[in-house]
Amino acid sequence: MVNGAGTGRSGANSVQSVDRAVSVLEILAKHGEAGVTEVAAELGVHKSTAFRLLGVLEHRGLVEQAVDRGKYRLGVGIVRLAGATAARLDLSQETRPVCEQLAAELGETVNVAIADHDAAVNVAQVRGSAAVTSHNWVGRRTPLHATSSGKVLLAFLPPEQLRVALSRPLARFTDNTVTSTKSLREQLVRVRDTGCAFSVEELEIGLNAAAAPVRSYDGTVVGAISVSGPAYRLTAQRLAEVTEQVVRAGVEASRRMGFN
Repeated sequence: MVNGAGTGRSGANSVQSVDRAVSVLEILAKHGEAGVTEVAAELGVHKSTAFRLLGVLEHRGLVEQAVDRGKYRLGVGIVRLAGATAARLDLSQETRPVCEQLAAELGETVNVAIADHDAAVNVAQVRGSAAVTSHNWVGRRTPLHATSSGKVLLAFLPPEQLRVALSRPLARFTDNTVTSTKSLREQLVRVRDTGCAFSVEELEIGLNAAAAPVRSYDGTVVGAISVSGPAYRLTAQRLAEVTEQVVRAGVEASRRMGFN
């Protein structure tokens, strides 16, 4: 009972700290700048508590101190988080018509994915007329090396980021999963050359896919658009046949994101 009570108090304190930290951000957003005394007064806490909260947020780049005035303001970390959210929303919204068109053309499921550290995360999905499964891929994290979208995202990483990404062991999901870094690097070269990546039963037996890059206004690859379907219908030969349409969809999605 004592241990349980302690854990409960610890959890409650953690939640309260998070709530107060968010309140600090809201205070700075409202006032532009605020000192420790002002923050403490609005929160109804001791100055030492406000100072500690500001210190943690400053360490994470979410607030910064205007040294000459001794006040705090929102930091560049907030811009980074907001930018990531905006990019996801823009990508999902802007590529929706392209996904619908490609799904209508091919009759298969079309997804848009972005990179999230060591995984690809699907942010949009449209099912084609032939897709009988109701499986929803949106929000699902999938391995970069075993999916067509993931290979696209890997292929266009800056060299140092790619080196780090490939420094970890490549997990095997099926007998077809590429677990050799050398073989994967060779595939990524072809992806950069052709603008299209493939996954042939590498994540799941019976599932094939092809993907192309989606670029932002400055040419940076911010996502991948893919078509996936059952291997008996979306055969290796069929994947080769739909390459042009998938690449064209990537180009159109990029155009909608501002890339000329």
